[in-house]
Amino acid sequence: MAATPSDPPPSRRRRPQRRSSGPPPRSAGPLPGPTGRPVPQQQTRRPPARRGLGRLVLPLVLGSGLLWLSRGWWWPTPPQPQPQMILVLGGDAEREQVAARLARRDGLPVVVSGGTNPEYAHWLFEQREGLPRDRVKLDYRARDTLSNFTSLVDDLRRSRIRHALLVTSSDHMDRALLVGRIVAGSRGIQLTPVAVPCGHHCRPEGRSKVWGDGLRAALWVVSGHDIRGWAADHLSPWLERAGARLERR
Repeated sequence: MAATPSDPPPSRRRRPQRRSSGPPPRSAGPLPGPTGRPVPQQQTRRPPARRGLGRLVLPLVLGSGLLWLSRGWWWPTPPQPQPQMILVLGGDAEREQVAARLARRDGLPVVVSGGTNPEYAHWLFEQREGLPRDRVKLDYRARDTLSNFTSLVDDLRRSRIRHALLVTSSDHMDRALLVGRIVAGSRGIQLTPVAVPCGHHCRPEGRSKVWGDGLRAALWVVSGHDIRGWAADHLSPWLERAGARLERR
């Protein structure tokens, strides 16, 4: 049958293209722009990794370690020997006065960490309370509550101290006892609190401050260093929020 003039020649007929089911072909490289320079192709960025899990895991791990290290504060402990000494934390002359009376009554040696000036301390313990000089040790290495314990615990362990009376003000006792039981507890030393009343003008310290120093103590036990600067930069906001929630309960 002859082809009509309206029909195109057989060689010019277009064949239907098959669609490929595979991935689109990759580009060979940057395409040239209008000026002839290659134009970089924009790459699709991967979605950023979720940081929420990491922000939750770190406080949980640190909190679990803190609870384990402070277990002596809330977990029943076996009976310890009788107190072998008195540890008084400086900062108030009334603390030293209470410690001096305890030392005279019970016949125990006293270690004053970061206390009043030596002249007053010697007058109080030796002249007023009649204690021999060799039963009173004045130590001025401490700068804060944590170093009250970290500067002494190894000396106490070498002296085979297993049980000490802890003397400090009532508004300071929660923080001092938590820090002390973590630091001294890591050396096998038990602390029994003796709170000195501070009157109606004082208030207990906030939970965030108590647990903040407790965290510093736990990190000191693990690392041997006070990483207060690092903790303040990275963990203080989280501790403040956690402390605010605890205080609202």
